[in-house]
Amino acid sequence: MQNVLQPTGDQVRAFRDRQTGEPIAMLNLLKFKDKAAYEDGRATDLSGREAYRLYGEAFEKIMAPQGAKVLFSGDVRGLLIGTGDDLWDAVAIIQYPSTQVMLDMLRNEEYQRAQQHRAAGLAGQLLIECGADFKF
Repeated sequence: MQNVLQPTGDQVRAFRDRQTGEPIAMLNLLKFKDKAAYEDGRATDLSGREAYRLYGEAFEKIMAPQGAKVLFSGDVRGLLIGTGDDLWDAVAIIQYPSTQVMLDMLRNEEYQRAQQHRAAGLAGQLLIECGADFKF
């Protein structure tokens, strides 16, 4: 497992090629920096979590009109099964009306400006695409 911030070109192409036109959910596993660190070197007293919260607020403003919605978000308290208690600080599940809506988001200029807070706040992330076809 590798905790990174951006997808590779191959990952984006595979994501695009899997699209079905149906809604998708993205499981976000988030690891925050203790202190936010902006790429432009600006001084800040924000924690990584606080910087990411600024990103989250901008995300909802930009993407809610496109039909994206936060289905769940919460802090990681600990593991019941498996090992690696310190790997993640929080999780979120975001639903998009389609893969294309998410791909369009990545090219949206307003969204790209909000990314500064995401990058400043996150030490890393796993982003897992989920479909709605699995049933218990």
